Amino acid sequence: MSSRTSPISQPITIRRAVARDAKRLTRLVRGSGAYEGKYAAAVAGYRVGPDYIEAHRAYVAVGPDEHGGRVLGFYSLVLAPPELDLLFVADEAQGRGIGRLLVAHMLSEARAAGLDRVMVVSHLPAADFYHRVGAVRIGTALANPPAVLWDRPEFEFRIPSE
Repeated sequence: MSSRTSPISQPITIRRAVARDAKRLTRLVRGSGAYEGKYAAAVAGYRVGPDYIEAHRAYVAVGPDEHGGRVLGFYSLVLAPPELDLLFVADEAQGRGIGRLLVAHMLSEARAAGLDRVMVVSHLPAADFYHRVGAVRIGTALANPPAVLWDRPEFEFRIPSE
């Protein structure tokens, strides 16, 4: 568990997700402003269940009022094959550096797991974010109807050994 401070001096803690976080994480995914309009169908029935949290390295960023249900963001790292499967920051918490904190934490976890790279298939509106935090564009994931109706950029984080 690591503690960080956001640009507005609110303490942010990143901790391992637990089963009781599942409903909050599901609400965060389904309520994401990045998935409004034509993208809404991609997350409409999405569920982050306790089984998912148990199977993957899922971490949440929480503010000082966590016990009131305040999850600011989360990510999920799949080890085989290495992929950043989910990364969400609550709409009201965006622009505070929480996404960068989560990516830095993910890279640290990936390095500790012995990974040298982590792939991410990006949501179109998030592509610039991944580029800004150091991911390199490696290709395009083609549309996969009916689940995903649009092509998505593929990125890779290259993890140097320490």
